[in-house]
Amino acid sequence: MTAQTLTGKTILMSGGSRGIGLAIALRAARDGANIALMAKTDTPHPKLEGTVHSAAEAIEAAGGRALPIVGDVRNDDDITEAVMKTQGEFGGIDIVINNASVIDLSSSLDLAAKKYDLMQDVNVRGTFMLSRAAVPILKDAPNPHILSLSPPLNITPRWLGAHTGYTMAKYGMTLATLGFAAEFADDGIAANTLWPETTIATAAVQFALGGDRMMKVSRTPEVYADAAYEVLIKPAREYTGQTLIVEDVLRDAGVTDFSGYAAVPGTPDSELFPDIFL
Repeated sequence: MTAQTLTGKTILMSGGSRGIGLAIALRAARDGANIALMAKTDTPHPKLEGTVHSAAEAIEAAGGRALPIVGDVRNDDDITEAVMKTQGEFGGIDIVINNASVIDLSSSLDLAAKKYDLMQDVNVRGTFMLSRAAVPILKDAPNPHILSLSPPLNITPRWLGAHTGYTMAKYGMTLATLGFAAEFADDGIAANTLWPETTIATAAVQFALGGDRMMKVSRTPEVYADAAYEVLIKPAREYTGQTLIVEDVLRDAGVTDFSGYAAVPGTPDSELFPDIFL
């Protein structure tokens, strides 16, 4: 049986002060969900809009309850505190969303060691540690989900060799998630990944992939948010261990027209830029 809405559900998300994470939080907030955001952005970034506090205000305005938590997913004490605060504030945790991620598309010879370590710490270790910390509480939830924003495991040379450091970090997120799906299947905890067919118009795409030109041939974060919503209302015991594609999830939900998701209205689907890893 499908959980029809996220009303009253509690989500713990890493990151979420802007972009895709915030869009997912706002979609859940429209149902009246409780959303705890664990993010580092306590004060405005000189180049990026949004803080954990402004995101919380937007969630409340959208109809949800928000708990802004200033913390670093690389810090084990911060993770423990976020889990405990979320449980204390809302009485449990139904969903964990591993949204926090670092991107650097440098080649192996150009990638700074510190950046390699950062991607491993945030993307892989952060996903593993936050999910693990929440598992004992998720076991008590009626329809528990872990959702990681990471790609399917495409081991073609094109992606393995394009930016090996980043590829390893994103695939590590996926491996951790699939591992949790297998390990905690008997506990009824779903664990899936979700990745888009096209680039998404976020600050990360603008600064790391191609500036304004890339933004114009991308879809809005709302396409990711709507797909995440469809995943999170599915029955956990029946819908787990999958590397899902955003548009496929929406097609399965009956969506046939994606034109409303174009970052620049009127841009044909054929002109949108395909995302990496697919």
